[in-house]
Amino acid sequence: MQNAVQKTTITTTEAPTELKRKLKARHLTMISLGGTIGTGLFLASGGAIHTAGPGGALVAYIAIGIMVYFLMTSLAEMAAYMPVAGSFSTYATKFVDPALGFALGWNYWYNWAITIAAELSAVTMIMKFWFPNSPSILWSALCLAIMFLLNYLSVKGFGEAEYWFSIIKVATVVVFLIVSFAMIFGIMGGEAVGFKNFTIGDAPFHGGFMAMLSIFMAAGFSFQGTELLGVAAGESDDPARNIPRAVRRVFWRILLFYVLAILAIGLLIPYTTESLASDDVTVSPFTLVFDRAGIAFAASVMNAIILTAVLSAGNSGMYASTRMLWELARDGKAPKWLAKLNHRGVPVRALVVTSLVGTLAFLASFFGDGVVYTWLLNASGMSGFIAWLGIAISHYRFRKAYIAQGRDLNALPYKAKWFPFGPLFAFALCLIVILGQNYTAFTGGEIDWNGVLVSYIGLPLFIAVWLGYKFIKKTKVVPLHECDFDRP
Repeated sequence: MQNAVQKTTITTTEAPTELKRKLKARHLTMISLGGTIGTGLFLASGGAIHTAGPGGALVAYIAIGIMVYFLMTSLAEMAAYMPVAGSFSTYATKFVDPALGFALGWNYWYNWAITIAAELSAVTMIMKFWFPNSPSILWSALCLAIMFLLNYLSVKGFGEAEYWFSIIKVATVVVFLIVSFAMIFGIMGGEAVGFKNFTIGDAPFHGGFMAMLSIFMAAGFSFQGTELLGVAAGESDDPARNIPRAVRRVFWRILLFYVLAILAIGLLIPYTTESLASDDVTVSPFTLVFDRAGIAFAASVMNAIILTAVLSAGNSGMYASTRMLWELARDGKAPKWLAKLNHRGVPVRALVVTSLVGTLAFLASFFGDGVVYTWLLNASGMSGFIAWLGIAISHYRFRKAYIAQGRDLNALPYKAKWFPFGPLFAFALCLIVILGQNYTAFTGGEIDWNGVLVSYIGLPLFIAVWLGYKFIKKTKVVPLHECDFDRP
């Protein structure tokens, strides 16, 4: 009897080997929603309107939105069937080629680890709005500590933090839309602006197609974070039900928020307004609209909201990169010691390594006028689009292999519509955005090699990692009949 008691005690104190499924449907919805509503909407949307006009910005965001819808449904089909923290890295390994899975996993980890550094830099700039003479390191260290603790405590702690961060952002957008359309139609008093600003200059399509193409990249950055849904699937309490539900809820809300917000900004503020192109929160399009509506301390209010958006992005980045690193270690594609979980089911070692990399990248911004940091950031610029390409390829192969092995499509917990058009369309548009992101470097009399290197460095790095692993491990494309549908 005594031995039995001792045995029970030992088993209960052992560290778990699997992540804990503590994320509810509301967490998944807000993680994906909050991942996309941030500085891309609050600040970058103004620059998009200034560059391509209100009509050009709308078309670019709608086109990227449709692409993201197909990517989300593709990811949802695979994640509902096989919910793992490795997400598209695992799917690429199983359904395409282990070398592609390896490269996608490390690419995604790097992307979010560097994003942590970018958010630490952003926090210092935001806090200096209120405390201009304070030391930068103070705010970045405080921000890092908050993000680390939210991820260290438990996955439920991370989920709750993201839920409330996202509530603040969603509420801001809703209030903004109500105030904006009340001003457009003259309900709040003053002149009813109507569509007047859509007719000035060469609006609504300023700069034509090429200007619109240049906005695709900015629109893509704004929508990045939706794929967090796939990573979070590994800790969802009921992925087969919650993931499809989150996809249905999230996508239309994101598209509606972005399209209506850009429409409202384009109607209220002429695209010729120089301040639209600024990254300064005091002249962000949201601040300008709230200011015109007579809302007191508009800049301070928006600064506080953008601060929560930055914390949310950093928090999500730390979560996504930590889980990806843990899955890579568990799959033998990263050092095995990183695969250990603590008693709360948190991969603390992977969390510490990711936090250190983010901190070192941030500290690099203090050396050589930020040259090192700028290069690191540029190298990560394409990573999100490369991850999206991986999702499209993996889903195409997933469905083909599923049918080739004689499996019943009706048995899938969630079935993406418009196959094969969806993943093929997403792949093609993603490729166009990647290759055309700095087309101006090639259009002058001479090629701007520095511009080419800065813009495209992420692509050769990814290909080098992919082909390097393929050469060393001698991996091959997995035949459709041999694709492994067993959940890891």
